[in-house]
Amino acid sequence: MAHSVLLSGVSKRYANGTQALEGIDLAVEEGEFLSLLGPSGCGKSTLLRIVAGLIPASGGQVEVRAARRGETGFVFQDATLMPWASAIGNVMLPLRLSGIARREAEPRAAEALAQVGLSGFERSRPRALSGGMRMRVSIARALVTRPRLLLLDEPFAALDEITRHRLNDDLLSLWERTRFTAILVTHSVFESVYLSSRIAVMAAHPGRIAQELAVDAPVPRGAEYRTSAEYAALCREASHALSRAMLKEAA
Repeated sequence: MAHSVLLSGVSKRYANGTQALEGIDLAVEEGEFLSLLGPSGCGKSTLLRIVAGLIPASGGQVEVRAARRGETGFVFQDATLMPWASAIGNVMLPLRLSGIARREAEPRAAEALAQVGLSGFERSRPRALSGGMRMRVSIARALVTRPRLLLLDEPFAALDEITRHRLNDDLLSLWERTRFTAILVTHSVFESVYLSSRIAVMAAHPGRIAQELAVDAPVPRGAEYRTSAEYAALCREASHALSRAMLKEAA
């Protein structure tokens, strides 16, 4: 299968001398859902921003097939919505910035909002929406360009568990239907196992990939999977891998 993202010997050193990443070798196949799992400060978000082209690597090679404008969507930790614009106005933004006329952009934005379960809230301003709904708008904005690659930087970290589970279900359903390539940054073992087809466990100082784990459970997944012995066993395996990575970090 073709690679969507290929990283070879990628490193990142900041101007203050901090070595954030070192020796990152990672291949992400087209249509794969990969989670970058690790503690805070291990370089997960830095690596995601390098893949997105938001910051440069200091060394190594970065190949991203979805490198053209509009082919990569990015969902930040915070919904980062324009407070004065409606939900549909926020979702239309990347289309309008690309020069797409409003008559074409608006129905596409409405379709993206429907994909994330927000039909009927198109004219609502962010202040009238819950935290989970604002994050849905943010995801719709990332999906409206129909990206081949979706990058997610801990988008559900600040949400309550019930909302987080619901959005995990919705995201997995969207991925199953369209099979974009997804890379998720998370520090949640449970979230990484539930969503991913593969997990890359990271250690810090400097940031590096300590172990990779395959998650072979079929999709769709749901409440039954979350309470299954298979899910529990994979969570234990991921948790042990994370503990080993953190021990390496402390050594």
